[in-house]
Amino acid sequence: MDTQVTTHQAAEDQRNADIQIYVNGDIVHRDAAKVSVYDSGFLLGDGIWEGLRLYNGKWAFLDEHMDRLFEAALAIDLDIRLDRAGVIAALEATRAANNMETDVHARLMITRGVKTKPFQHPSLSVSGPTIVIICEHSKPSIPRPIRLATVPHMRGLPMTQDPKLNSHSKLNCVLACIAAEKAGADEALMLDINGFVNTTNACNFFIVRKGAVWTSTGDYCMNGITRRKVIDVCTAAGIPVFERNFSLVDTYGADEAFLTGTFGAQTPVADIDGRQIGSGALAPITTRIRELYADLVARDVS
Repeated sequence: MDTQVTTHQAAEDQRNADIQIYVNGDIVHRDAAKVSVYDSGFLLGDGIWEGLRLYNGKWAFLDEHMDRLFEAALAIDLDIRLDRAGVIAALEATRAANNMETDVHARLMITRGVKTKPFQHPSLSVSGPTIVIICEHSKPSIPRPIRLATVPHMRGLPMTQDPKLNSHSKLNCVLACIAAEKAGADEALMLDINGFVNTTNACNFFIVRKGAVWTSTGDYCMNGITRRKVIDVCTAAGIPVFERNFSLVDTYGADEAFLTGTFGAQTPVADIDGRQIGSGALAPITTRIRELYADLVARDVS
């Protein structure tokens, strides 16, 4: 069996050993970038984050990422204490400190801050928020299509932990990833509460059947910006695209399958639960969507 790969696998880049990281207004060498053990994110996973890609000096779909970040902050009642311009300025300052121009991935993380005691009540967070921005030289290097395994871990209901939130609380997805790895796969395919195919532990999921692109209804999946852009480019190009409920039977019989995410854009899927999907290789419609998406990115950052 091939060595396991991940959907966030990147080429090694020695420059990352000396990156500068933003921590609460300071920009410091990665070895000096630290947060308190009393931080809400460390203690409880109480925080939100965004992943962004830098192309030719510009952050792709920056407005959409800021919309999602501030909507998530409102949803969890977290005061960022910076406006959009302030967050973007911090992101840009981190980029400039590292002299970065392209093939860069940023992880922007905001927690409720430092607590007085190691307990969950939000009132104990008296110093915050904590804002950290990590920018890394990161060029995707995924050597082959991804293998998926269906796992028992589900994407949950909005009243438990809304799966649309990019929250720091990712244990459910981590456990799903572990289950997939133990099954010999690269990533987990997760179902929704009704048993319909939903998403993977880290990416949104699409199939292609008879020339049409299918993805989940969006009710239980991550609010993926790349997911939405794929739907948009398909619509504009006249490729039939549907947000619908579909089962594993539909999935096993698909002609193509691919994952979407800010890091890898569109990653082809080779097999699911040991069943080869189509040719098991990058296929025509996925290739076409990759081209359309790359054109969209180029227009956005031009």
